[in-house]
Amino acid sequence: MREFYKMSGSGNDFVFVDARHGDLGELATPARIREVCARGTGVGADGIVFIEPAPAGADVGIRYYNADGSLGELCGNATLCTMRLAAVLGLDGGSALRIATDAGVMTARLVAGVPEFDLGAVTRVSTEPPVERIAGEHRIGYAVAGVPHLVVLVDSVDTVDVVGRGRALRSHQATGAAGANVNFVAPARGNGTGPGDWVMRTYERGVEGETLACGTGSVAASTLLRAWGLAAGSPVRLWTRSGLPLDVTVNRSGEAWNAALRGEARLVFRGELIDA
Repeated sequence: MREFYKMSGSGNDFVFVDARHGDLGELATPARIREVCARGTGVGADGIVFIEPAPAGADVGIRYYNADGSLGELCGNATLCTMRLAAVLGLDGGSALRIATDAGVMTARLVAGVPEFDLGAVTRVSTEPPVERIAGEHRIGYAVAGVPHLVVLVDSVDTVDVVGRGRALRSHQATGAAGANVNFVAPARGNGTGPGDWVMRTYERGVEGETLACGTGSVAASTLLRAWGLAAGSPVRLWTRSGLPLDVTVNRSGEAWNAALRGEARLVFRGELIDA
């Protein structure tokens, strides 16, 4: 038996496994990761997170794998969940926790009880990549927020074909060999949203379908909304498909962009995996 923690960050859900002591064995293989993350026949998750021994300059390390078993350099909501899980695991980072990811060390903290972390530089920001738009799409941008993202400004996220259009754009040649997540954004209208808020839906590579939220996608979307001149203030609030908001603080210095992500993260339940 191996203990795991099921966590949710604004509906983006994960299986967390403490791998600081002992060998993960078959659990670290793509096939077993796919089995655990499978909905209906496994625990069900968008990805699996292994808590690892802290490297130099960090308090803890995490390694994130998508539901298809592929490595993800960074997952924003998983990083927020790590901050929430820290107390359960006995990780004492004081006022801040330094989390080592495959995209670098992220500094996380609790702000009024809500997890937040500094993602750092958002790179390769392009407000007009060579991607053809279709009807209902006003702008398409590209940015790397730890992982690559396309951001599509649309009339309405309620009517967009997230899976069909997302799958078509996910491997567009402009995104390179690895492809990109695809985020559809539109101005928020009513239903408890505030002026200047946005709504977003995401097609995630590695899941190969729509997820209820995407943290790094929210960072990429906020950065491009600022670059397009459509989001004047900061933080930028994006309402996810789960109905929960993610807040992104975006700062620009010359051509450089930096961001911090804040959002809900909670422990749903603990369980035990039976080794395959």
